[in-house]
Amino acid sequence: MHQSETAVTRETHTSSATRFRWFICGLLFYATTVNYMDRMVLGILKPTIAHDLGWSETQYGLINSAFQLGYAIMMPVAGRIIDWVGLRVGYTLAVLFWSISSMCHALAGNAIQFSLARLGLGLGEASNFPAAIKTVAEWFPQNQRSLATGIFNSGSNIGAVLAPLAVPLITAHFGWHAAFLVTGTLSMSWAFVWFFTYRDPEKHPKVNKQELTLIRSGSDAAPSVKLSYPKLLSKRSTWAFVLGKFITDPVWWFYLYWIPGFLQLKYKVDLIHLGPPLVTIYVLADVGSIGGGWLSSHLMRLGWTAGGARKTAMLVCAVCVVSVMFVPAAAGNLWLTVALISIAAASHQGWSANLFTVVSDCFPRSAVASVIGLGGLGGAIGGMLAQPAIGRWLDLSHEHYSPLFWVGGSAYLFALLIIHLLLPRFERVDARN
Repeated sequence: MHQSETAVTRETHTSSATRFRWFICGLLFYATTVNYMDRMVLGILKPTIAHDLGWSETQYGLINSAFQLGYAIMMPVAGRIIDWVGLRVGYTLAVLFWSISSMCHALAGNAIQFSLARLGLGLGEASNFPAAIKTVAEWFPQNQRSLATGIFNSGSNIGAVLAPLAVPLITAHFGWHAAFLVTGTLSMSWAFVWFFTYRDPEKHPKVNKQELTLIRSGSDAAPSVKLSYPKLLSKRSTWAFVLGKFITDPVWWFYLYWIPGFLQLKYKVDLIHLGPPLVTIYVLADVGSIGGGWLSSHLMRLGWTAGGARKTAMLVCAVCVVSVMFVPAAAGNLWLTVALISIAAASHQGWSANLFTVVSDCFPRSAVASVIGLGGLGGAIGGMLAQPAIGRWLDLSHEHYSPLFWVGGSAYLFALLIIHLLLPRFERVDARN
């Protein structure tokens, strides 16, 4: 009788609750969309700008490495700042900074100036995921977090879809400088909407008591306790997240920065016709992001533990990523190549949605942004090491991509093994110890 009454009460509260948390999720989706548009512009325009300025593959890799350096420097700092000053002010300032840095690309005239602009973009964009994951932890109950993360994380794929559609058209009519200005302006507009819209759930006039009760269900009871970096780094769950990002993030950066050039080189796809293949890849990646988040949330609704649900979803994604290893065998068939890369990109995004959610499963809300920052640092260091290595390899091997796909296809199974060894069971970190 008691269980039945509790279930009825919960259902009544849920049905009468407002749903403003999904509007907040929509803002996170938009921020992530423009975030990825800003960082994708250079990859799409690489052949055009490289032709104008005479870049080698190695120089292009070093320019991308400058972005990763900025990302690596700011990631742990950004997470701490977000935890200290709050989401409203911290997120707004970060987006304004990366918007200005994005527009500064239009003023660059050589590889060094582009590297400085990329450095600024990395410094600014580093705050997006720590802020967004913290927002999800603040606004969603545990059993909805992976779905909310999958939804906002899918913005990365929408941005990656919109960029190859919009950037060639803008470039054709107004030149490549204008592409950086337009995308930077879109990001800046978001900052003003966030600043004037966002408040904490407890203070927001659009959130009623029932929704607040739902949001706080299953949350930690001591959200205000801060964990120092030494304490965070002493936790196995921190290292599971950091190493997962270090191993797999460089694969996503490879797709983002090098696949447009790969398709143009191997299949003679020009700038105007590059859109459909890239759109296909990132639309399917969008499906993977939401699907991966949905899968673990669905398993939890069936009674699975958080650890079992997350790891199962990540295993499914890691197995599907193996498809990219067959890209060299598809040589000569553009759309088979696109299909294989699409499966891998979708699987990465499903993997990423669950990996991010591991942090909010294991840590109190007050530490989420800081742990995400440390993971972002790990991913950025991996990318910073990989980008110049990729460029150098392509110059030395005369653009032989096969080993790059083989490494990318095996990385996720290796990462999942490391995560499981470090974190065989999910245990909630006690901020008081």
